[in-house]
Amino acid sequence: MPCRILSTSTLKVETISYCVFAAIFNVGWAATQVAHMSMVNCITLNSTSRVVLTSCRNAFTMVANLSLYAIAFIVFSVSTAKTHADLENQYRWIAYSSIFIGCCFVGIFLSRTEEPRLKMGLRGNSHARISWAYWFKKILYYQVALVYMLTRLVVNVSQAYLAFYVINDLRMGQSAKALVPAIIYICSFIVSILLQEMAWTGQRLKAYYSAGGILWVFCGAGILILPMNMSAFMYVLAIFVGIANALMMVTGISMQNVLVGEDLSGCAFVCGTLSFLDKMSCGIAVYVLQSYQSMSPTVLDNNSSITSLTVLDNNSLISTSYISVTRFGLGLIPAICSLVSVAVTCTMKLHTPYSKPLVEPLLQ
Repeated sequence: MPCRILSTSTLKVETISYCVFAAIFNVGWAATQVAHMSMVNCITLNSTSRVVLTSCRNAFTMVANLSLYAIAFIVFSVSTAKTHADLENQYRWIAYSSIFIGCCFVGIFLSRTEEPRLKMGLRGNSHARISWAYWFKKILYYQVALVYMLTRLVVNVSQAYLAFYVINDLRMGQSAKALVPAIIYICSFIVSILLQEMAWTGQRLKAYYSAGGILWVFCGAGILILPMNMSAFMYVLAIFVGIANALMMVTGISMQNVLVGEDLSGCAFVCGTLSFLDKMSCGIAVYVLQSYQSMSPTVLDNNSSITSLTVLDNNSLISTSYISVTRFGLGLIPAICSLVSVAVTCTMKLHTPYSKPLVEPLLQ
């Protein structure tokens, strides 16, 4: 749109316009995310109930991701793209459909959902204003912030490079670009549902988070060394990546809830600052990785000469001196982040005063 208004299509104008619209989107997304995450603490004080709500939230995030694939499948089935303009229209309709469905659910939520209130008093902590300095004096705040940031790095960076990895590095079919993420989302959904059936304590949160982190370390190692001729094994890795993502996301966000405790007036600040850290770190990580993605695998004919070659077929060769940033972005970075986050988790002291299930609900 800015290019049409200014009657120019230079790279600088295109980049600036995309940055502006991406920034506008992320302002709205951050406001929605922080508010929605904060609601979990305001709805209940029970630590188990908070984990249940968080796992439910993660499960329906997976449903939303899978719904996008369903919309794309319908659009691609209804219309056939013969030109580049047709392809653009297909993706435009996918975007419009997703936005429309999302707006419908937002409208239902805002108009039909009654705001709950707590039945029990909170010794004056629920409405008292809490200074930002209060959180900065807590060691647990820095520990939870680091764990949450690393968890988001694991999930977001791996998600960003997944499609490129299966197509460019493993040379799998185009269907794998949708099938591998779908397997991850389905496994994450199942695990998120199962996590709702447990009673949660601080030690259990740490144990399950560590299990997810260690699982990601093994998955990252597998992704890093997986050769092209064993690309089908990626479907198996996708199952374990989905399980690890759910374990880390649900327990990682639940650690925020433990940090907030009864200090409900500060939950938005905690969620907001942690969300800011995660977005900044993910942006920097992807920028750094992409800055090294300056070359592609070099395919040569049999008459070419290069120091390190691998046979692709009878008539072509590929240089093995090429190092895939995509493989590092999907395998090495998440594995390192998982390992560091597990180490930090082991040093935490999580107190869960309301760990037992309640006889009656906290809401009325």
